[in-house]
Amino acid sequence: MKTLLSKTKVKEIFKDKVSRSLDTFFYHFIFFILILGVLLFILWPSIAVVKESLYIDGNLSFELYKSLFQDNAKLLSNSFLVASLTTILTIFLSLNTALYLSYTGDKVKKFIFIILLLTMISPPFVSSLAYIKLFGRRGFITHSLLGLNLNTYGWHGVVLMQTFSHTSLATLIITGVLQGIDNNIINAAQDLKADLWHILKDIIIPLAKPGIIVAALLTFVKSLADFGTPIIIGGSFNVLATEAYLNVIAYFNLPRAAALNVLLLIPALLAFIVYWYYMKNTKIEIGRNIKTVNLDTNKFKLTGWVKKVITFITWFFIIFIILQYLTIFLSAITKYTNGNLVFTLKHIKGFNLRELESFFRSLRYAFITGIVGSIIGLLLSYFIEKSKIKGIKIIDMITTLPYIMPGTFFGIGYLLAFNNKPLLLVGTTLIVQLNFIYRQMPLVTKSGSAILSKINPNIEEAAKDLGATKMSIIKDIIMPLLKPAFLISFVNNFAVTMTSIGAVIFLIYPGESIATVEMFNNIENGDYGVGAVIACMIIFSTLVINLIFSKFLLKDE
Repeated sequence: MKTLLSKTKVKEIFKDKVSRSLDTFFYHFIFFILILGVLLFILWPSIAVVKESLYIDGNLSFELYKSLFQDNAKLLSNSFLVASLTTILTIFLSLNTALYLSYTGDKVKKFIFIILLLTMISPPFVSSLAYIKLFGRRGFITHSLLGLNLNTYGWHGVVLMQTFSHTSLATLIITGVLQGIDNNIINAAQDLKADLWHILKDIIIPLAKPGIIVAALLTFVKSLADFGTPIIIGGSFNVLATEAYLNVIAYFNLPRAAALNVLLLIPALLAFIVYWYYMKNTKIEIGRNIKTVNLDTNKFKLTGWVKKVITFITWFFIIFIILQYLTIFLSAITKYTNGNLVFTLKHIKGFNLRELESFFRSLRYAFITGIVGSIIGLLLSYFIEKSKIKGIKIIDMITTLPYIMPGTFFGIGYLLAFNNKPLLLVGTTLIVQLNFIYRQMPLVTKSGSAILSKINPNIEEAAKDLGATKMSIIKDIIMPLLKPAFLISFVNNFAVTMTSIGAVIFLIYPGESIATVEMFNNIENGDYGVGAVIACMIIFSTLVINLIFSKFLLKDE
């Protein structure tokens, strides 16, 4: 009997050792695959772009950069002019809107907040399309109402449309910071008889400085990387991002395109360094859930002429946004005939089979990116936060790179990195999907890290004491606790995939296009009605997914 028990015990011990060995193997295997993915699909494309710009016929050379500075000084000045003006106007509008949302008692604040969220899930070039329909040579306002024949194309149009495109995100960032300001500070200033203007100028705006800086940096970088708006409404006005796009699409001059994108990356890196410096001790939640944003927490309220000015500026912006979306919707179902707006199904009928297939392809890519990208990113965030493996912080920095890079930089990187064996992916749908997944990776890992930092480490330690394996801890404890992060990441990934174009426009090939590219092509070719139809479909589908998954989030809370 003792012999039988001992044999049984030995088998159990052996089985337990095998099980734990397999557990350790799978734990390290998953970690290896995740790290390999980061190095292969984020770091390597970045290196490939820099390498392509520095090596000519296999030799190190700075000729491309010399020629860019000598022959394209105008492009550099144009890019920085537009980015600087866009940033200044964006911060002006967003700061006023954020102050209105945070420090007024108006009941329409929630409506304004919803309008801002709507603009976050809209495809690119919506502002440009509305601008053309409203202020173009045959625009509704300039031509039909005012009878003017103005040339509204050029740098001023680019600045205005980029400003209206970027103001919503900047407003949400600054609003998040304003909500974190201690009301006791403001109350103390009021007790000392400080007037409204000095409270704003000397207390609230200085305390909002971190959010203003972050919003300004993001706006500046996004403006520099925008190639579509200058192409559509810039006329003869050209910038670095547009030139980089044309060097791939029109001339297929990859070395010069790579050099142009490296120039775009340099200010983005500098901006990120400044961002990190200001944010290392400041917590700003850019990806807030709508339920967590309480617009009525501040007892301090604006009054008098200050409120009137801020209210006017805010509603000027909001009315234009509403007008913009009404224009897109009407452009999809109407046309001008003899000066009259006439209902028509022409544009919907003009939405051909190829464009419909592109829309469903975008939906498929968005769902895959939402699910696969979220799982990979959350697992990666777990290893970054919880593992004590040497060099993991370097991996965290590499994972952040796509957030800094201009979209065209990341797209050209894939074109260069995966154009030869053994990693010949160019011309496949896989390269587009991988680009989408790893382009959004920083947002997923940051969402996961934010929730992991709030999880009590004693839970994991208790599970270990009770004999739980590493994989069972991940499967049964960590992943269920990360469900809110998964839902948020899925919604973000879905929305960004449905509305992105910059990174993947170089990777798709005929017959495998996506909705945003089809929209861009139609607008560029002057077929604004079909472009508006595609824009409406993208907005509607993204809005539905956001509403459905918001229900899950709200139910969990």
